[in-house]
Amino acid sequence: MTSAVFRSAVRNRLIAHNPCDDIRVPKRRRTDEDDQIIARSVFRNRLLPVLPRRHRGIVAIAGGAGLRWGEAAGMCADALDLDRAQVHVRRTVIEVAGTTSFKPFPKSTAGRRTVPLPAWLVTILREHMERYPLGAGDLVFANAVGGALRRTLFRSRVRRPALVRAGQLGTVIEIEQGTCWEASWTDTLGNRHRQTFDNERQAVQHVARSQAGGGLRFHDLRHSYATWLVDDGVPPNMVQRVMGHERAATTLDLYTRRTNDPTRILQALNDEDPDDGPAAAMVPA
Repeated sequence: MTSAVFRSAVRNRLIAHNPCDDIRVPKRRRTDEDDQIIARSVFRNRLLPVLPRRHRGIVAIAGGAGLRWGEAAGMCADALDLDRAQVHVRRTVIEVAGTTSFKPFPKSTAGRRTVPLPAWLVTILREHMERYPLGAGDLVFANAVGGALRRTLFRSRVRRPALVRAGQLGTVIEIEQGTCWEASWTDTLGNRHRQTFDNERQAVQHVARSQAGGGLRFHDLRHSYATWLVDDGVPPNMVQRVMGHERAATTLDLYTRRTNDPTRILQALNDEDPDDGPAAAMVPA
């Protein structure tokens, strides 16, 4: 856009040279962290079950509806319509230097959206609403004293230990029933370590603190959600809508990482319909 304005100025002899001529916008770098996509079966069957019950819902809605951390952590009861199986994304929470504050609007205009919820997610959210009282301002996902969840604490106390228990970050193995657990992890230099502990919790916490790399990020659940939808053949414009993006190109370029699962190709060639478990069921036709 800027270059076009300067080109017009050159043509009209308002300036002698377009200062944008020799500028090249660098390509977006892809890093290993960009490609952390969790398989649906691992997410549903291994990660969600090992999460503390209080925090299962917020992780489930990230992977089952593609919400950002701020959108999920800032969600109030009036945003959920479980009878119609949908969530209205209306506000967000931000955290700066350990202090949380709320904005009555999401990241962009397109971010104000309604997202359909799969049946399994509705079940998890109903159980959460029945078990835990709403927090301050009717927050759905609050901490034990009713305040907003802090992302930094959630990472160390909830997310990383859950990844360890799900087998996605280091390993913890029970080697003597009820009395001894072996933890193994890799440090920042790539060296492998092993240590035994008297209880599972100590072993998990040690691996969560010591394993190099951050493991699957909360935002990677949003990446995974978009990838599942695209892999299941959901049209890009529908994926764009539920992701809250201004342009479909953003969805396809930044958030979708095609999986290497050949099942989708075989289903297409054999004219088979996928079962009702995949993410295609998350977005109605």
